[in-house]
Amino acid sequence: MKNAGSIAPLSRRTLLAGAVGLLAAPSVARVQSGPPLRLRVGTLKFGTLNWLVETIRAEGLDTGEGLALERVDFASGQATTVALQADDVDLIVSDWLWAMRRTSDGERMRFAPFSNALGALMAAADGPVKTLADLRGRRIGVAGGALDKSWLLLRAYSKAKIGVDLASAAEPVYGAPPLVSEQLPLGRVDAVLTFWPYAARLDARGFARLMDVREMITGLGIEPVPPLVGFVWRNAAMAERGAAVAAFLRAAAGANRVLASSDAAWARIRPLMQAANDTEFTRLRDYYRAGIPGPFGEAERASCAKLYEVLAAIGGPELVGPTPGFDRTLFGPVGE
Repeated sequence: MKNAGSIAPLSRRTLLAGAVGLLAAPSVARVQSGPPLRLRVGTLKFGTLNWLVETIRAEGLDTGEGLALERVDFASGQATTVALQADDVDLIVSDWLWAMRRTSDGERMRFAPFSNALGALMAAADGPVKTLADLRGRRIGVAGGALDKSWLLLRAYSKAKIGVDLASAAEPVYGAPPLVSEQLPLGRVDAVLTFWPYAARLDARGFARLMDVREMITGLGIEPVPPLVGFVWRNAAMAERGAAVAAFLRAAAGANRVLASSDAAWARIRPLMQAANDTEFTRLRDYYRAGIPGPFGEAERASCAKLYEVLAAIGGPELVGPTPGFDRTLFGPVGE
């Protein structure tokens, strides 16, 4: 079930360097004349996109772009992708591999980075798992399912580094991120591979980060490390919503500039973060800041292509579809 709500208009904007290459628009502030640019943004009710959207609102960045944002809350990531395909929303946050699959299936999507923050493999600081090799024969909690991108990367990394596929050498336990993450404190798994907000929360509780997904990617010879998660919208909507999407990306870049430097901005959104204590709040803030995307250009597109090859090889047709292929136009500027 979804719940729609309007986001009040605001007043100024700034640019994050990483978004400049994605936007076909002037770099000077402008005031929208005529009707506002309307955009429906699908969000998870407790997701990190809400932190960004609230900062856009509080900083006046939507008004500065002439935007009228409508936030539509959903209970799951799958619900947001279904809503995007049904044209119930204009833009969501998802991973570019999903967008690539939809594009290869004939429904062209577009992608712009939302976050470079990646998940991590967490273990008890005083537990038996200290190295990658220690995962043999262990129970590993995996946020998501068997085709989760972090899990596929861990499998590829373990095959490259220690010559074993953890899908068979260990016992994966799949589940929703909050449920799987809680299995580690309860002692029901020996390690957990989870999304970055849950890794941050476990970090705050004293659990150790054995390795993060960034290390897996660089360990597979892929640099610079590209973002996996970003803003996704339907190419078919560009004629009607292209200007609104471009304006939103500029506003989002400005909000990230604020979040990168202002502790007051974080105090303002703290109620949305559901942090259990000050330590957890600080970890969530710092993990988010570390994942604020920088420039996304040709080098990053090349890394995405290499990463696609790794994921397609291990995930197979179930992941990439019957007609796999890397389509660079997914990452093209909004104005293309």
